[in-house]
Amino acid sequence: MKLGIVLEDENGVHGNVCAHFGQCRYFLLADIDKDNKKILHTRIVPNTAQHGVGGCVAVDEILRYNVTHVIAGGMGMGAQQKFAQAGVEVFGYSGKVKDALDDFMNNALGGLDACRHHGNGGECH
Repeated sequence: MKLGIVLEDENGVHGNVCAHFGQCRYFLLADIDKDNKKILHTRIVPNTAQHGVGGCVAVDEILRYNVTHVIAGGMGMGAQQKFAQAGVEVFGYSGKVKDALDDFMNNALGGLDACRHHGNGGECH
């Protein structure tokens, strides 16, 4: 399976999961052998479809990499619906990417609440 995690920076597994899917600067793509709880391969790619407030084209960007699962700190309902239509399962996580990967492989991640944008701050709640 291929997991996509939104990143705040280029620190990969040593960085933090970005708080909002569409505003992340990078994606960590991880090929996972979940049965054996192993990370087979990772790579970092830029999110060339970053947005401020509005429609989330970043979904199309990460889907180009054939991800089957996504981890993000927050995500708007439109993005969640696009992922659901594509058959991609979405999980929420706040913290270190390495810990998110461990929790994913141990089936310890939960779902994700929808983000709503407020003014220019784009805060999630």
